[in-house]
Amino acid sequence: MPYVNKKRPYKKEYQQQKARGEHDGRMERQRARRKVDAKGKDLNGNGKADMREGKDIAHRKAISKGGTNKNGVTIQSPSKRLFSPHLRIVHSKEIHKVN
Repeated sequence: MPYVNKKRPYKKEYQQQKARGEHDGRMERQRARRKVDAKGKDLNGNGKADMREGKDIAHRKAISKGGTNKNGVTIQSPSKRLFSPHLRIVHSKEIHKVN
């Protein structure tokens, strides 16, 4: 617990995210989720489209690799999305470092 004796500097963290360029990617992901939720039906009324329940929105070209919502998005299970080819290389390197 790093902030036991003082308040967490949310404003500073936000400014750092913007400086590192993380803010734009996060907003792009959020717009994609909202677009899918607006199109889909929400029969249980929780704010998420039923086709997105328990799933993730994945961009066809990763935002970290320069992709946008214009490149297209797909709905995938979290396990499939987290072990996609561009992440599999990083994941395998981390495993080899541990062993």
